[in-house]
Amino acid sequence: MTKYQAVGIGNAVVDVISQCDDHFLTRMGIDKGVMQLVEQERGEFLFDAMESRRQMPGGSVANTIAGLGAMGLKTGFIGRVQDDELGRFYAAAMAEEGTDFVNAPVPGGEFPTSRSMIFVSPDGERSMNTYLGISAELGPDDVDDAVAGEAELLFLEGYLFDKPKGKEAFHAAARACRAGGGVAGISLSDPFCVDRHRADFRALVKGLDIVLGNEHEWRSLYETEDLGAALEQAAQDSDLIVCTRSGHDVVIVKGADTVTVPVNRVTPLDTTGAGDQFAAGFLYGVVTGKPLDVAGRMGCIAAAEVIGHYGARPEADVLEMFRAEGLV
Repeated sequence: MTKYQAVGIGNAVVDVISQCDDHFLTRMGIDKGVMQLVEQERGEFLFDAMESRRQMPGGSVANTIAGLGAMGLKTGFIGRVQDDELGRFYAAAMAEEGTDFVNAPVPGGEFPTSRSMIFVSPDGERSMNTYLGISAELGPDDVDDAVAGEAELLFLEGYLFDKPKGKEAFHAAARACRAGGGVAGISLSDPFCVDRHRADFRALVKGLDIVLGNEHEWRSLYETEDLGAALEQAAQDSDLIVCTRSGHDVVIVKGADTVTVPVNRVTPLDTTGAGDQFAAGFLYGVVTGKPLDVAGRMGCIAAAEVIGHYGARPEADVLEMFRAEGLV
């Protein structure tokens, strides 16, 4: 019997969210609308500059797995936190949301728990400044083969590719999952991350069953401005690929079949977590055996819910939203 319907592996990051205006971003030297990695000193400086901070457990794939857990799936998350205040908060908060935080907080580690300072401007854009801390040290020793090997679905986070140990952890987890009869997928995470590790990503994609990315990430992966050509190549490399296009139709390709899912545009309050929750909705459809067009619609509904409020995780009952649309 499978222990988990979905397991994620990725950065365990505490999201610290604050509102600001564009003048603040310029004054602080923050690039609007992108994720930047920062060193510990810069992270502490930005943390101190935040007004009316709110904190919640985050990390791209952790958000996706939490979304799947909220939809009722049995979920687990493989991440690494320090045994400090933020680390204990993170582990407890994941458990409270219904997802097993598989690895206990690490005592006496060199690096503190990871945190991302997210500044949300009036137009809903989020500017993320992430100090990776101890989560970047995640390696194959943190992957319990019994957990990955018993998962129906294993979902990996592209951001972890910035460290060799993270790559090793990915490969170990994917091998265990597929050996146990599960399927393994990845979120490409960020076009700059793809730029840094293009050859490794291309090799990994060929060994995975599902790959999710946005149009910028797919173009970067195959080094072309022609999105159609990029997706055609991707379809030869992986069994199931998904391309989101920020308010435009979602493209899903499986073998020779291409499915286009229309998107109902909504005005975002905070775009944090849109891609993460699209992945949650889509993967829920995959795990529960829905047709690809239905799974894509589920992804769009989950993404629309999360951009309607602050934070990267759902506040409404997304499964009930699926029911209201006749999808479950």
